Amino acid sequence: MSKNPVTLGIILFVITMLLFFTVYLISGVDYFNNSLIVNAFVLPLLYCIFAYLSVNSYWKSKGTISFKEAFSKAFTPMFVGGFLSVVSMFVFLNFVDTDAKDLLNYQYVERQKAELNKEYESAKQVLAKKEDIEELEIKYRQRIQSFEPERVKDKDMLTFRLFSSYFAAILIFYLILSLFFGAFFRGRTTK
Repeated sequence: MSKNPVTLGIILFVITMLLFFTVYLISGVDYFNNSLIVNAFVLPLLYCIFAYLSVNSYWKSKGTISFKEAFSKAFTPMFVGGFLSVVSMFVFLNFVDTDAKDLLNYQYVERQKAELNKEYESAKQVLAKKEDIEELEIKYRQRIQSFEPERVKDKDMLTFRLFSSYFAAILIFYLILSLFFGAFFRGRTTK
């Protein structure tokens, strides 16, 4: 008997939310950096495993599957788990704990500012010509002004539009992974 992809998607959603709240509760001031690490390394592996489990269980129960069946069985749990997770995180950060949202916005701005300073310092060490250094100084001063408190005060990096864009990017990952599983499992027999 094969595992239902929607059920696997709901299980994936629960695990994703457990990871989200674990990072939320233990990270403190490193919340932004820790959530980036989990989103970049842990979640893609987790979603890949669940897509594989979905396709593999269906393949073993049927004996052979088509590209379309394998694609569908891989895509469905990832879509269900990802969609429910993104919606839940959006609701949590925008309506339940707006302080966490403010912290993420602040940490995002601070990270961008630190990256700008790092790039500035490394570029300054490489440049030899006085004109290039002056041009770098001008560009740096222009860019650093965008981080002034008055300009970032109302900056919201966790809007519905951003979450929609984020989910669209995630869908590309799901599609590529599903295409891979569809191509890998199509026409294979269990015997």
